[in-house]
Amino acid sequence: MTRQAAFAPALAGSAFLLAGWSLLAAATADSQLIAGPVEVIAWIADNPGLIGRALAVTLRNAAAGFALGNLAAILLAAVALAWPRSLNLISGLALVVFCLPLIATGPVLRVLMGPGEGPQIALAALAVYYTTLIPLLTGLRAMPAAWLDLVHSYGRGRLAELVHVRARAALPYLFAGLQIAAPAAFLGAMVGEFTGAERGMGVLTIRFMRAMDATALWAIAALAAAVSMAAYAAIGALARHLSHDRPPVILAPPRPVAGSRAGKALDGAVLILAVLAGWWGAMELLGLDPFFAKRPWDVVAALAWAPDAAATRAALIRATGETALFLLPGYLAGLALGAGLATLLTLRPGLALPIMPVAVALRSIPIVTTAPLIVLFLGRGATGTITLVAVMVFFPTLVACLHGLRQAPGQILDLFRTYAAGSLRQMIHVRIPAMLPALFAAARMSVPAAILAVTVVEWLTTGRGLGSLMALSASTSNYNLLWSAVVVVTVISALCHAAVALLERRVLRVYAPEQLRR
Repeated sequence: MTRQAAFAPALAGSAFLLAGWSLLAAATADSQLIAGPVEVIAWIADNPGLIGRALAVTLRNAAAGFALGNLAAILLAAVALAWPRSLNLISGLALVVFCLPLIATGPVLRVLMGPGEGPQIALAALAVYYTTLIPLLTGLRAMPAAWLDLVHSYGRGRLAELVHVRARAALPYLFAGLQIAAPAAFLGAMVGEFTGAERGMGVLTIRFMRAMDATALWAIAALAAAVSMAAYAAIGALARHLSHDRPPVILAPPRPVAGSRAGKALDGAVLILAVLAGWWGAMELLGLDPFFAKRPWDVVAALAWAPDAAATRAALIRATGETALFLLPGYLAGLALGAGLATLLTLRPGLALPIMPVAVALRSIPIVTTAPLIVLFLGRGATGTITLVAVMVFFPTLVACLHGLRQAPGQILDLFRTYAAGSLRQMIHVRIPAMLPALFAAARMSVPAAILAVTVVEWLTTGRGLGSLMALSASTSNYNLLWSAVVVVTVISALCHAAVALLERRVLRVYAPEQLRR
């Protein structure tokens, strides 16, 4: 195939995307909410210095956060596999930190780190480490038991099996996490700039939102999407270059040993104590003012015996009910759409060229920009909120499931082809079972993303739920209520994550029992 022929499908996909964008802008011209590609290109041509300097700053922060966050994920996964008893503690602490609402963590980081680039880099790292950690842990267990037995037969231990066997088996899953992390890092850096930075794309976004300059906002969104798509494509090309081996057939792994109830209860107690100790220790070590940086006992007092404890509990219960009403439908819709589209793209690969750029763009455009637009189009009711939650869940599910579908063992597919089994039959009986570990990894990592999405929509547009309650509490300096709401959000995330993990264990016990082996 010539170089021109290889690029032809990509050019066709780009043309399709630009044509769709132009038609949408023309159809909504009266509302002046969507700027077309011609207007966006003209604006960028008129402001190259402004947008170039801002893009360079945000790219630098996003790249630093991407590197630090993914390095942290790799180190955490290595420790968890080398010392299996630490797996639950590491996973739990990682989940708790990832679940902290940006509404609360962004301003705190700004207070601690000042007006420099530290908060942007920190938020970019926080945005990516968990989405890499979960697929990586899945990949580090995706190998035949015979490989591990061979390592052990030479008298080698867990470190040798991690370096020589598990790391190689985990490469496809690591690249899936990196592809999910690329747009998230850019988004995290921009969110960090929203909290009071001096330069960057996030600063320009706030400026143009206040000026209601739709063309400038769409130019920023288009550049963010272009950068994220380029990073996504580059990581995909690297993955194809390094991953030449066909996925192995994983047969008859050792029967997983179920932990006792007492052991699980002990793990849970250790995790809770670690979270509380880390919370208190961080506040004391950093010397944060107790007026706005509440300790664990302050939250307990606010909920239990403070004079306004009953009102605080009532407000939290009401807000939690309003949030849950939109959270679950959006979460399930995003999972179904991501897994279904991954299946379709595997059966019909030619559809990926027009679809994947849109998927990457939806994930890379800052949620604080898309939330008002989506709600304006679809209304402040259930439809707009559920749609935005589904959009946040959809992309990581799509990428993870695409990689999972490619892990179908080549020998099994060859066997099906010798019996003239078609693509659909191969999909049902081989590829989808091979995809299940990746699907559940996406389901677990999407729990915090869904809660982030619904709270941001409540904060910016609907005026209901936990997001609105946290924003109102922060604006009125009611920090007892704010920290209580943060605790509720974290507990909801942990409970939802535990429910997904329980379902995962039951399903993978049948289809991928190697994932239950430590």
